[in-house]
Formats: sequence, C-alpha cells, structure tokens
Amino acid sequence: MVGIKPKDLTPTATVKFFGAGTAACIADLVTFPLDTAKVRLQIQGESKVTEGTVGVKYRGVFGTISTMVRTEGPRSLYNGLVAGLQRQMSFASVRIGLYDSMKQFYTRGTENASIVSRLMAGCTTGAMAVAFAQPTDVVKVRFQAQVRVTEGARRYNGTLDAYRTIARDEGVKGLWKGCMPNITRNAIVNCAELVTYDIIKELILKYDLMTDNLPCHFTAAFGAGFCTTIVASPVDVVKTRFMNSSPGQYNSAINCAINMLAKEGPTAFYKGFVPSFLRLGSWNIVMFVSYEQIKRAMTRAQQSWESPF
Repeated sequence: MVGIKPKDLTPTATVKFFGAGTAACIADLVTFPLDTAKVRLQIQGESKVTEGTVGVKYRGVFGTISTMVRTEGPRSLYNGLVAGLQRQMSFASVRIGLYDSMKQFYTRGTENASIVSRLMAGCTTGAMAVAFAQPTDVVKVRFQAQVRVTEGARRYNGTLDAYRTIARDEGVKGLWKGCMPNITRNAIVNCAELVTYDIIKELILKYDLMTDNLPCHFTAAFGAGFCTTIVASPVDVVKTRFMNSSPGQYNSAINCAINMLAKEGPTAFYKGFVPSFLRLGSWNIVMFVSYEQIKRAMTRAQQSWESPF
C-alpha cells in the first residue's frame, strides 16, 4: 500500500477494491479451520453456563480441530465457509480496498500521511464495511457454532436457509445482531491491521532493510497480525458470543461483556487467543502477500489492455 517506487505501476482504486476481496477469499480458504476453532473456544464458557455442563470439550486450537474432525467430520471445520467468502468479498473489498483512497481523502492528497490520518482512514473503512457485510458475519458465526444444538439436529440447512430463518424468527434486525460490537471490533482491527502493516512496510522500505517484495510483505503482515490479535481479542470474543446468543439471552453487547466478566472472569475476554493469533497472523500473511501480487498482476494486465503496443 505504501512504498511504491516511481518505476512501479500505481494500481487504481478499482484494482485495489477487487484485489482486496479476492485476496481475502484466498486467505479465508487457507485459514478457515483456525477461525472455526477460535469461535468454538470463544463460546465454550458460554455453553457450559447455559447448558449446565462442567466438562471442557475443547482444549487448545489443535485439540479443538482434532475433536471436531473426530466427532463431526472434517467438513465441520468449514462450516459457514460460503457465508465467510460472501463476507470477505463485500467486507474486505471495502475495508482494505478503499483504505488508501480514504487515507488520501483525510490527507487531502498529500504524500505524507500522519498516524491520525491513517487511524481515521482505518476506522472509516472498517465501519463502512460492517454496513455491507454484517448479515454475512452473523450467518458465518452461527454456522461455525452450530454444534451447540442437540446431536443429529442442524440449526440451519444451508446459507440461504440461515438468512431466511434468522429474518423470519428474529426479524430483519436479527441479521444485524451485534452490529455495534462488530463496528467497534472492525474499527479496531482495521486500524491495528492496516495501519500497522502500512507503517512497518514503510519503515522497512525507508531504511532499505528489504525491497518492496514478498519478504517485506511477509514481515509486515506478520507484525500486523500479532498487534491486531492483542488489541482486538476482547471485543472479538464479545462479538462472537453476542452474535451466537439466543434471542433475549443478552440485552446488549455491553450486557454480554458484563456477564462474561462476572461468570468467567477477565481471562474470558482472551478465550481462543492462540487460534486468534494463528488465524489472524496466517490470514494477514496470505491476504497481504496475495493482495500485493494481485494488485501488480491486475495493474499490468490493465496497462497491457489499454496500451497493447
């Protein structure tokens, strides 16, 4: 996103928009089992409270994945994948693809963007993305947590059935459940993720530690994933619990957070931290590396199309 040398081709806003959505889908395909494991770990304490059980079903990210494969089959790791891909195409395209354009808007087109301008751009595109993608996020979380219903039963029969069922049983607002904590989470995630990546990459290029290529993108993406996990885990857990809750279980996201704190203690806000880091770290690496390569390929293809000779 930053550090483009004069000799390099400058990708258009359209290229960034579609490139970000495509790269995010690739990243989701690679890391989705880790995301599903994270959701199961995040709701585990809630399941014990609501169902009266005392046993801990999932222990650690790889233990969770192993248990799911053994008890539900390998396909369970990809519960909600369709909704997840729908989410990324609508969500990442906005929050990542429009970040540079929004940053230019806040800096009024100047070259040097301050940290405040970067944070404002990240918050803005993160909030905008939720407006487009919230229903897909609700459906994805519901599918990933589907094991909570009785054995042999399925909460939803398919992605479209999930949209219809939620709208019918909970009203259209059910598809926007957890919208405010999701806006909060994604404003935080977007700022931590994009701004950290932006700054790390800029510093690497500024001090000639690496060239603007794959190792640079890998390093910046890894750092962005780690910082994002630390900052975003508490609000991510609350978002997951609230989205997956039955009608009337919590009055609001704040009520959900208070209940978690009272019944499970402050460590509940970091449930699933390891899978969150593994997922966010690997997701960032795959996404940003893919995004940079897709931008370059699409820009070259666009230039070849416009100037074939």
